[in-house]
Amino acid sequence: MQLLTAIAIGSLFGIGVFQLLRRSILRSAMGLIIIGNAVNLFLLSTGVYKGAAAAYTNATAQRSDALPQALVLTAIVIGMGAVAFVLALLIVMSTRYHTADMDEVDSLKH
Repeated sequence: MQLLTAIAIGSLFGIGVFQLLRRSILRSAMGLIIIGNAVNLFLLSTGVYKGAAAAYTNATAQRSDALPQALVLTAIVIGMGAVAFVLALLIVMSTRYHTADMDEVDSLKH
């Protein structure tokens, strides 16, 4: 199971980096979302161990750690804010220059 999780995280991160390096801003935004999800999955999988009880119970058995869950929840909120900002920039650029391709925008070079 750990190998499957590692392969999933690695493939998500690789796909996200590939999309981030594309010249289209829309594909770059999708790459940013995919990388954020890969990092969240990594944080969640590294903080999980085989606890006998959930983190929010008062059981006397060994409990799972709640800190990675809190970090992932915070990262999801911050990631959604960053994605909203990137999409707002995409809307402004597409209305001003009528394209989403970074190579076709010439006035940014001056």
